[in-house]
Amino acid sequence: MIICGESLKEKINSKEIVISPLDEFMVQPASIDLRLSNEFLLVDDNSVSLIDFEKEIKYKKIIAKEFVLPPKSFVLAKTQEHVEIPLNLTAFVEGRSSVGRMGLFIQNAGWIDSGFKGTITLELFNANSLPIKLIAGKRICQIVFMKLDKTLSKGYCGKYQNQKEVTGSRIHSEEK
Repeated sequence: MIICGESLKEKINSKEIVISPLDEFMVQPASIDLRLSNEFLLVDDNSVSLIDFEKEIKYKKIIAKEFVLPPKSFVLAKTQEHVEIPLNLTAFVEGRSSVGRMGLFIQNAGWIDSGFKGTITLELFNANSLPIKLIAGKRICQIVFMKLDKTLSKGYCGKYQNQKEVTGSRIHSEEK
């Protein structure tokens, strides 16, 4: 069951869900809008010629109020908001339709597990034939919460827990 905006406000007020900072206008009928931060990561294509699942990827970090994403290009970014998901809920992030209609595809690599705490790393792809100017502080995506069939005794404790910065892939550190 998807949690409606009124219930989300109640859960935020009771601190069951943490989203910070949060402005009232960001709460929608069935989601909460999240804003783009000023941190971006690009694969450092000068240091690698191939992306390999078993090797650490080198990235270039960019801090900027505005970032121009070229056509058919990819960048990692993050939300301004710190999010904490309780053990009885899970969530996923979707791009806002107004952003998608510009040709900007937004992904966050699947579910946000129960118990997750941190900022959300976003994968952004410009599917357009023109560059897109990304602006820090703009509402870029929305988080949707769903109730689990029961409350977990233990939540997410993986390699992205408590991330505060835009975080590149850590697939190389997984057990084989």
